[in-house]
Amino acid sequence: MSREIKLHKDTMIVSETNTKGIILYANADFCEIAGYTKDELIGSGHNMVRHNDMPKAAFKDLWSHMQDNKVWNGIVKNKCKNGDYYWVNATVYNVTKSDGEKRHVSVRVKPTELEVKNAITLYKTLN
Repeated sequence: MSREIKLHKDTMIVSETNTKGIILYANADFCEIAGYTKDELIGSGHNMVRHNDMPKAAFKDLWSHMQDNKVWNGIVKNKCKNGDYYWVNATVYNVTKSDGEKRHVSVRVKPTELEVKNAITLYKTLN
């Protein structure tokens, strides 16, 4: 049975992907919470932490925002390497490197209990 991993209020999970969702950077908090090493995360698809409870519509909305160069924010349930899960308040935005390469940066922090409760209710209607 999987268990919920609750983020500490000071946790800040940061990752950077290319426009195809391949992880190019993962900070220590990401590795610690998700249970992967940097070597396991770098070069892998960010969807490796996608929990099955997450509706496809949420990620369709995220990618639409990225294509339109808009900031996306949402409450996301992710899975750990060992099958546990954790909730995050995620903000994703585009950056353009000095060489013109486009990337997506995701910053994730601890959501409130109300945000998680509302997300669970919403996601049940979308799945």
